[in-house]
Formats: sequence, structure tokens, C-alpha cells
Amino acid sequence: MNEKKFRVLAVGDIVGHAGLQYLKDNLPALKKKYLPDLVIVNGENAAEIRGISREDAKEIFSCGADVITTGNHVFGQRNIYEILDDEKNLLRPANYPGTAPGHGSVIFNAAGIRVLIMNLRGNVELSPALGCPFAATDLILRRESGNFDAAVLDMHAEATSEKAAMAHYLDGRVSAVFGTHTHVATADERILPGGTGFITDIGMTGPAGGILGCDPKPIIAQFTSAMPQRYSVADGECAGGAVIFDLDLNSCHSPAPCCRVLRVKF
Repeated sequence: MNEKKFRVLAVGDIVGHAGLQYLKDNLPALKKKYLPDLVIVNGENAAEIRGISREDAKEIFSCGADVITTGNHVFGQRNIYEILDDEKNLLRPANYPGTAPGHGSVIFNAAGIRVLIMNLRGNVELSPALGCPFAATDLILRRESGNFDAAVLDMHAEATSEKAAMAHYLDGRVSAVFGTHTHVATADERILPGGTGFITDIGMTGPAGGILGCDPKPIIAQFTSAMPQRYSVADGECAGGAVIFDLDLNSCHSPAPCCRVLRVKF
């Protein structure tokens, strides 16, 4: 039997207009090099750290993203509210209240494969607390049972333990779990015993010389004075963080298990 794989490319948090421009300049070449079947981009901080605007989402889609995920800053720009309900491939975390604009999952058909993409937000050290992300994933998987061939989760969370707990909780039930939010790529990419690919955080796409993509000065001032500061995007050269999951479509297990996890810097 010929080996048949489905490749997912997930790109870490876009930070500011500099990060968005870097994505536009580099994503086409990244796709040409790795030939993904599905591209997921976290656009959480595209609007100068404070969420994602309607225009940012349009640019991310236009440069090659199939699905955009977000996180705790998703509602930072008011004009994004206008499209969250109608743009099915732009997600907000599924554990926000049902009254919030938008939706937290989508089934995307790529190369004839039905992929369930989910977006969840952790609760540890993030305020305000949302609904339980573990219960939210169970609800989505029950609701979509039989409707997908592979499933991928963007777990947007502060605590590494919460991300890892989610991956182990879903091991064997989803194809891949990747963490976002902390903007620092981790070196723990692996395949869990049940076949789920996992990495704690895929990093960010934006200015590489600051602190998590931000200008260091106000961050240092906040640490030294204990007074709140207004952050801004750092200057300087950019870099990108991403991950590739190769899913095994020949497997009799459903959803398709992961057979390789590869960190990518660009």
C-alpha cells in the first residue's frame, strides 16, 4: 500500500503589522517548500498586539491561510465582531459563552479530507475565566462525530501544564494539538501513545529582538515599578515559528493519527 499522508502547517501568533508583513513575505515560499494540505495561522495579536481586525484577517487569508485561530485578545478590535459570525474559517475560542460572536470550530475540506479544526482557550492565569476547555472539546467531538476524518486543536493557553493536560486528555481522539499564546517555541514536539501529535507552543511570527515581540521598555518598567504600562510592538528583524504535522491517512484508526511532528523556523 502506498504511504498516504495529510500535512498540516500551523503558524504561531502574528504580532503586529510587522509580523503580518513578514507572514505575507514568507508564507508563499513556506507553502512551496513544505506543500501543506492545510494552513492554520493564529492571528491573535495582528492588530499591534491587541487582537485582530477585519483587515488583518483579510490579509492573512489572502497570503495563503485556510483557517485563522485566535485567543484571549480576539475581541480587542470592535470591527472584527462584524465578520466573526459570517466568516466560518475565522475562529474564536470555543469556550467563550454562546452569546459571544463567532464560533470555535470548523470542518474544512482539504484534498478530499474533512478536517475538524478547534480553537480553545485555557483558564490558568488568564482572566476572565471561561467555560471549561476540556468539556468544550468533548462537546465539539460529540456534536461532530462521524463528520470528520482528522481533528486538530489550537490550545491557546498560558500554562504549559494545561496545554499538556489537554493533549493527553485528547490523545487518540484527535490527530494533533498545538499550543499558542506564550510566543516562545518549545522543543518538546512528540507523538503521544495514542497517536496524537503534540507541541506545547509553536512560538510567534513577528519582531524577534524584543520581549515576546514587544518593545522591552514598557515591559521592564512594569516589572520594576509594578505599575501598568501600554505595550507596543518591537522594532527590528522578524522571525516566524510554525509546526508541521504529518497525518497517516492509511491508518484504520479515526481520526487519522500523527506520524511526524516537525518544528519550523522561517
